[in-house]
Amino acid sequence: MTFVEPYLIGLAIAVAFMTAVWLLSLTVRDSSIVDIFWGTGFVALAMAYAFLGEGVLGRQIIVVSLTAIWGLRLSGHILNRNWGHGEDPRYANWREQAGDNYWWVSFFRVYLLQAVIMWIISAPLLAAQVRGEPDTVSVFDVIGVVVWAVGFAFETIGDFQLSRFKADPANKGKVMTKGLWAWTRHPNYFGDAMVWWGLYLIAAGTPQGWWTVFAPALMTFLLVRVSGVAMLERSQRETKPGYNEYVKTTSPFIPWPPRKGEIIP
Repeated sequence: MTFVEPYLIGLAIAVAFMTAVWLLSLTVRDSSIVDIFWGTGFVALAMAYAFLGEGVLGRQIIVVSLTAIWGLRLSGHILNRNWGHGEDPRYANWREQAGDNYWWVSFFRVYLLQAVIMWIISAPLLAAQVRGEPDTVSVFDVIGVVVWAVGFAFETIGDFQLSRFKADPANKGKVMTKGLWAWTRHPNYFGDAMVWWGLYLIAAGTPQGWWTVFAPALMTFLLVRVSGVAMLERSQRETKPGYNEYVKTTSPFIPWPPRKGEIIP
């Protein structure tokens, strides 16, 4: 089986999945739910690629399991975090700008865009499963799982530490600077990126997977420059009085021992 056919089917699945989420958002009048279903969408694609591909069963189980653990945890975390807080200000602003047209504008601006991005990033999930080569576990599989595990630990522990910090009323308005947050200002985003580099390494061990490096590269770019670090940094600098001091001592993305008095860009 070639890569192109199941990959195009994956595009159709991603669009159908996000269209269903869009229809649900019209019912609840909350575009924030797209964030909840982001991780789950990758789970659906990984399972579809396993069904469509002809890869080694063991590698398919690894890829689908790792994607499901990551995606379902992320969806559950965002659901718990957003529950009862109304629509995210980003989407609320777009809703106000578009007015009565937002119902269809949101489909293209939010849901179709995310479906295409999800599809592009899912390429390693297919590459690792589309063909049965190599037919045994390779060193790339092992290294990929290790990198994925490091990333998952950073993302999960970072989210847990931040949730506990925010749950304490005494910390309202303060900056989280302990635990993993003392080593990087965004351990959850760093972990997210590492998860995808780990999945890519599994794909890179197959003859058809090395070129899908664009997928983790795009995910990392989005996390650092678009929807993750860059956007949150702007908000934190404006709303958290102690954040500028935190910036001076803590690495922005890649974990590094905290330093005193040195400005880290």
